[in-house]
Amino acid sequence: MIPAMEVMSHSSSFLLPADEASAKRYALIVLNQNLPRFTPLLWEHAKLRLCADGGANRIYDELPLFFPREDALLIRNRYKPDVIKGDMDSIRPDVLHFYLSLGTKVIDESHDQDTTDLDKCILFIRDSPLNQESSKLQILATGALGGRFDHEAGNLNVLYRYPDTKITLLSDDCLIQLLPKIHRHEIHIQPSLLGPHCGLIPIGAPSAKTTTTGLQWDLTDTEMRFGGLVSTSNLVKGEKITVESDSDLLWTIPIKKQDPNKTLRSG
Repeated sequence: MIPAMEVMSHSSSFLLPADEASAKRYALIVLNQNLPRFTPLLWEHAKLRLCADGGANRIYDELPLFFPREDALLIRNRYKPDVIKGDMDSIRPDVLHFYLSLGTKVIDESHDQDTTDLDKCILFIRDSPLNQESSKLQILATGALGGRFDHEAGNLNVLYRYPDTKITLLSDDCLIQLLPKIHRHEIHIQPSLLGPHCGLIPIGAPSAKTTTTGLQWDLTDTEMRFGGLVSTSNLVKGEKITVESDSDLLWTIPIKKQDPNKTLRSG
């Protein structure tokens, strides 16, 4: 008898300002793209905050814009990254010196040109004492989507490289997560925040059999591959989706535009 696959649960409660969000254990990585409108909320609840190289420029330049009635220097002092890590070819000297003066740890890995800045930050988090075996940190990466497509492809490859770490790539418009084939997946949807469109895309290899529940057009032992069927522009029907596949899949769903002072408020 084949043993049942372990269920991996996925939630986007990190987008909620309630107690449910503050109870989540996650680390935040800021990459060098425009900050999503909900960045202050994610920052507030993160256990560890990293900027990947030029992501520090984004925090320095763009975070004060979320608080136009407050002094920019006060905001920059309040939202100080714990770590800046990368090959240091994008961070501006004034930004680097500013955060060094505040005590931010700076790790220059310009000698390593074989891994992306996102890779470098993920390895730091995986080795962190905060990432305990009994309570692993989820990783959220903002600015991982948009801009140059080769950067996007590199970030998707990072998801595939670390299937044992729950990583969510975020932009202002959508999120992407890896669904490893070794698990059966339950995806919990907050309808006020996410959807209704969604997609399931095989990565690394074609899928000979994928089965879902909770979608407008469910899959039943369905083959998916590039050059054939790929489940894009599907729709979520309820608050729980299940997915089981013989291939690793990318799950993507749009993040609804909200008043940042309401559901996706910044504090």
